[in-house]
Amino acid sequence: MKKLVLLVLGFILGAVITYYFCPRPLQEEVAEQKIVKPKGLITIDEAKTLNNNWTKHREKAVDSAAAKQGRKKDTRSTSWDLDEIENYIAYAKNQADSLGYDMTGVRVYLGVYGENQGQAKKNLSTMFIVPTGKKSKATASALNLSLRGDDDDIPVDPLNRSGGGSGGYNP
Repeated sequence: MKKLVLLVLGFILGAVITYYFCPRPLQEEVAEQKIVKPKGLITIDEAKTLNNNWTKHREKAVDSAAAKQGRKKDTRSTSWDLDEIENYIAYAKNQADSLGYDMTGVRVYLGVYGENQGQAKKNLSTMFIVPTGKKSKATASALNLSLRGDDDDIPVDPLNRSGGGSGGYNP
């Protein structure tokens, strides 16, 4: 009986020591997310230069098209709420997966609304976002025979209906 009591006491003591001496992540560490600086960032000055170059080389042509519609300026930027973008990316990933694609990015296209969009948008510029990726391959596949470097557009509904802007870049 004494040996059984000592055995149980040993298990309890071992459990207590294990609890206090084994490392476990703190709640703050679990909540923290490593932030990595994205590739392709440019400086604010570089962005201003790009915007100024657009104004110098494209604004006149684009705004002359808007003038034909009785407007002074065409849209030259667009914006989406952060929640809307995050929502769209989650939606596009889900849709891409259900269609058998691996979503790897997004592409932004320029577009024009056309004649049948009502007076507010008639023939004005817009931008829309399309998910990109590759058709999922079978896990048993050992070779990737694709010679194409760019990912393809995935057949998921693009995101448009954003807030347009006519002003230039001004941080």
